[in-house]
Amino acid sequence: MSQKWFLYHTCEDPFAFPVGPGVLKLRLFVQSGQQLSCTVIHSDRYDSPGKEVPLSMERIGSAGAYEIHEALIKTDTKRSRYLFYVENTSGDYLWYGERGISENRERAGSFQYAYFHNSIALELPSWVSDAVTYQIYPSSYNQGTLQGITDKIPYLQELGITVIYMTPIFESPSEHKYNTSDYYKVDPGFGDVNGLKELVNQAHQHGIKVVLDAVFNHSGDTFFAFKDVLEQGEHSPYKDWFFIDSYPVTQSPSPNYETFGKAEVHMPKLNMDHKDVADYMIGVAKYWVREAGIDGWRLDVANEVNPLFWSRFRKELKAEYPELLIIGEIMHASGPWLRGDKFDGGMNYVLRDAMLEFFAEQTTGPVRFMEQLLHQEALCNDQANSAMFQLIGSHDTLRFLTACKQGGRGWDRVNTAEKRMRLAVFFQLTYIGIPMIYYGDEVGMEGATDPHCRKPMVWRECDQNTALRKWYQQLISLRMGHDVLRKGSFSPWFTDEARNVLGYVRRSDQDKMGLIINNSPNSYQLDLSPYRSDQNVLTDVLSGSTFNNTDRLYVQIEPFGCLMLL
Repeated sequence: MSQKWFLYHTCEDPFAFPVGPGVLKLRLFVQSGQQLSCTVIHSDRYDSPGKEVPLSMERIGSAGAYEIHEALIKTDTKRSRYLFYVENTSGDYLWYGERGISENRERAGSFQYAYFHNSIALELPSWVSDAVTYQIYPSSYNQGTLQGITDKIPYLQELGITVIYMTPIFESPSEHKYNTSDYYKVDPGFGDVNGLKELVNQAHQHGIKVVLDAVFNHSGDTFFAFKDVLEQGEHSPYKDWFFIDSYPVTQSPSPNYETFGKAEVHMPKLNMDHKDVADYMIGVAKYWVREAGIDGWRLDVANEVNPLFWSRFRKELKAEYPELLIIGEIMHASGPWLRGDKFDGGMNYVLRDAMLEFFAEQTTGPVRFMEQLLHQEALCNDQANSAMFQLIGSHDTLRFLTACKQGGRGWDRVNTAEKRMRLAVFFQLTYIGIPMIYYGDEVGMEGATDPHCRKPMVWRECDQNTALRKWYQQLISLRMGHDVLRKGSFSPWFTDEARNVLGYVRRSDQDKMGLIINNSPNSYQLDLSPYRSDQNVLTDVLSGSTFNNTDRLYVQIEPFGCLMLL
């Protein structure tokens, strides 16, 4: 056979990973445009040849140069041996195993998933699937205090929020608090430990979890250990807690020690490989869970810390607090950090980039947008994907509404900005993972990057975009009311590149929901007959409109409109 195709699989996460007792998910990347069908042949790894069972793989969609095919294989023994059979429409075929591609099955060899170890399966807190997170920048939210945040918990409950994530609240000389002075003390400008306890208690009474921000990559230069190094130099018992290039330690005109970022003099980098530093920070993390009853940690600049520390961090924290959520701040692809031994999920800035391009800037169309979604999903296992903070903005980015006004096509970009943001919010709240709302986005706040994105929260109702807030409330309510939106799988439905429209499906064992986004200034006619299958009636749960069974069923989607079909 002369036909050769690109195929890729490796017998490790995220190409092979447990998704339940005795259930292994397999992913295979195959060359796009070849119309290939894929079958996995599998058995217990100790079975003799010839006992393998064939299983057709599902084509999930295209991620650009490659397509993603998946299958779930079951084994009672927690062991598996498998290989792939790939065929095109002309009958050309290849076998693919751990020895590579071959026309001969035996020469391809077999992949071996030796054993399902419990530690490999990523166990998430039981409450993650119901989570809708709201990020608060404490200095700017309400009165700049923890009590001010506590006073607004009823507002957050009414909005539908189930998780509060606050940027750092520990003692620090800065407004942002990312240069910590005392990890064991609430910043006096925010309140004290009792104020934090009361916030957590009130949040819990309203069904809301609380996640704090931990800065373990670096401290502040007023942290006791670094102050001692400044004073005693190479005689300080804490000199190895940091990365000092020479003595005496100098901060001006430039620091002679490693820092966060580029010469951020007030943020000396911590040596987390040093046992005493690691012990100290793990003690800090446990203290605040024990003392205040918090429900999770968001870990700042997580990918600049030795991954061995995070493995220890997870093991020790989860052993005492198995329901604790651990989120790593990684502003790039975070798959390698989400294999079950470090973080539950990450802050998905890569998704935000894709949403900026499609909704705000309109520099890419639905095909590219869908390819990016599938590519990023394929780089993580299912459990990690379900625990990602799916954000459209944060304290480190320009506001999404501002991005929509700056981007878009033609002279009408300002007038359509809010409509495009509504579509982005619709996608955010109907997609997999944990939606994360940045404070004020729900009332139409605007602002460029820091410090403009950190302006005081708008509380006067006359200054708020109440229609946008109600849109958030409606979508959050629908998400909480439909299991399929919180726990179902995601798959592409269709893309119409010329008309800038796309559809996707959320699916669980019991339900299927179709979502359509018309990201254009033109109305769109859609034939629902192929989607309807054997359903007699379809309902758009957004509007309550129903579509009855006829031979052909066409619906109109308004400009910058969306549908949620059940």
